[in-house]
Amino acid sequence: MEEILEKPYVIGLDMGGTNSVFGIVDQRGTIIAQTAIATKDYPDINDYVAAAVKALQPALDVVGGIDNIRGMGIGAPSGNFYNGTIERAANLIWQGEVPICDLFEKALGIPVRVTNDANAAALGEMTYGVARGMKNFIMITLGTGVGSGIVVDGRVVYGSDGFAGELGHVVIDHTEAGRPCGCGRKGCLETYCSATGVARTAREFLVKSDTPSPLRDIDPDKITSFDVFQAAEKGDKIALDIFEYTGTLLGRTCADFATFNTPEAFVFFGGLAKAGEYLMEPLRRAYDQHVLKIFKVKAKLLVSTLKGAEAALLGASALGWE
Repeated sequence: MEEILEKPYVIGLDMGGTNSVFGIVDQRGTIIAQTAIATKDYPDINDYVAAAVKALQPALDVVGGIDNIRGMGIGAPSGNFYNGTIERAANLIWQGEVPICDLFEKALGIPVRVTNDANAAALGEMTYGVARGMKNFIMITLGTGVGSGIVVDGRVVYGSDGFAGELGHVVIDHTEAGRPCGCGRKGCLETYCSATGVARTAREFLVKSDTPSPLRDIDPDKITSFDVFQAAEKGDKIALDIFEYTGTLLGRTCADFATFNTPEAFVFFGGLAKAGEYLMEPLRRAYDQHVLKIFKVKAKLLVSTLKGAEAALLGASALGWE
């Protein structure tokens, strides 16, 4: 604990395909200073690290320099906690394996750790958010895809190779009608319960029904989950049915997930989670209906309390305290 007090800040890096956001964070989860660079502007990883260090300097000056920084945490696509690498990330400009931790450690002179963005979200929730104090929970991120971070006995589950916990790619429809997924399989959870999955469901429901809906005024290929939410706010039956369908699938699947780590809670984060009770009410109902009797009423079903714009950064920074 003394070392933490002597070095009261960490650096968090939320690395995306377009932008990289850096923040200096204190032990309470307050972002003291923030900066960003364009990830895609640096095809050479060494140039990227050099630009990052330069951009960080004014933020470091605010907290008295690098000597007050305990460590750095990075949340990145395909980040491997064990190896300190980013491995074949589809939406990053760099190919193959990138030794991201080693590069930043040499440039900054502090310990650096990396993990994938969903695991970072789980760490952030456990360190600063609604899962604070919990030792066993499952974080489900509902964005363009479905990500997950699994915490057992206070530690994130990484598996044998650093990539465990891809619950978004659990197949929930094994029939030929299962939706094609970007992973190459069919019927994955994320093809139904992500923001893009909700848009796909909307297109299907509009074709199957002739019920009037404001969603019919939108080009089907341009419908988003936010459009569905706005329609639900107006009491639109099709939009409400879409959330009923999505929440039910997610609740049933979480009931299955509960069997392997009996979590204290499921924490839902991301744009789709902002639909609130439109999603959560059918989710809770389906979970209660399908979960094993010995697990009933044990797990809380919670929505993240971290601000969307800050959550990924805070999650990454949580790695810096380890």
